[in-house]
Parts: sequence; C-alpha cells; structure tokens
Amino acid sequence: MEYNTQRGNMEIPEYGRNVQKLVNFALTVKDREERNKVAQAIINVMGQLNPHLRDVEEYNHKLWAHLFIMSRFELDVDSPYPIPTKETFQVRPKRMPYPKNKIRYGHYGNTTQLLVQKAIEMPEGEEKDALIRVIANIMKKDFVAFNNSGSVENEVIQHQLDVLSQGKLKIKDIESLMSLNDIYKVTGHPNTKVKSKFKNKTNKRKKK
Repeated sequence: MEYNTQRGNMEIPEYGRNVQKLVNFALTVKDREERNKVAQAIINVMGQLNPHLRDVEEYNHKLWAHLFIMSRFELDVDSPYPIPTKETFQVRPKRMPYPKNKIRYGHYGNTTQLLVQKAIEMPEGEEKDALIRVIANIMKKDFVAFNNSGSVENEVIQHQLDVLSQGKLKIKDIESLMSLNDIYKVTGHPNTKVKSKFKNKTNKRKKK
C-alpha cells in the first residue's frame, strides 16, 4: 500500500493526483511536438472539471497557467498565452492604505461626513438647501436607528450638523425634516422592535 506521505507533492490539489502524474509524464517527453500534444490533452482533462467554462477565453488562460504551475515552471511547450514564470506569482500585492478618516459621530459614518463636505463646497442656492435637508434626514434616521430612543428633536440634528460642518451648514426650514412617524414607516419603531423580541422570547418560554 502506498501512503500519501510517500507520494510526491501536488502543486494544485484541486485537479487531483492523476492530473499531476500526467504533468510529471509530460516533463519526460523529449520530442517537442509530442510534448505539445500531451500538454493539450492535459488541458482538455483539466477543462472537464468545469466543461461549461472550457471555451471561455479567461478560463482557458487560467488552465494553461495552472499547467505551468503544476510543472513547477519546467514544462517547455508552445502555449497560446504568455508563459508565466515563478517570479510572476511571487510578486506581493501593493499594500492597501487603511482609511485614517476621523469620524466625529460613529453612527453617521464616513459617508455622511463626505456629503457634508460636498454641501459645504456647493454655492448657495436651492440645490444646496435641498442637499442639506437630505443630509439632515439621513442623520435623523441614523440617530433613531442607532440610539433606539424612538425620538429625536430636530434641534439635536441641527446641532450635530453644526459640529460636522463646523457651523457652515444650516437647515433653512427645520420643520420640513421627516417626521418620526415617516421614519418609523421606513425603519420601524425601535421600542416596537424591542417589545417584539421580548414577546417572542416570552412565547417560546411558555411553549416550553
């Protein structure tokens, strides 16, 4: 009996050991023309794993790349695509910069701050006033959802908008903001949600 610990490594296990053996065999074929035929036969076998993608250009390119990886980049055949090298897969991706934006109110998030900055940069006029109302309504909905308080005064929203905009944005008609009832129609009443959860738990206990 032959154990896996006694067998050679599989460079890409998803194709199985038999495909790896075929690749190892291709490396031993001395005639280039015959070696090209063997390589194409291996690609056909690999493509049978996902036959519906076999003729897709990107998938076919992927199969050839995997063939060279499984040969440890030692297979010398005519590929329809640029032949990758070991170094190609050793290049480390560029480090993604971590956002360093300071968020004054966590429940509003960075998007609201970006909208506030956009409104600050806009010229005075109806369009700017409309955007300020949109921002204020977003803040009001987020405030109610985050605090589970069930209510919030418009003056609180104006104050926090003052803080975010450093006093540069004012709501022209503060009474035009969405009413709490309109917000509840969209988000649901926080207290109702809490009661509903408590009611469900109570019902489960009674059933037990």
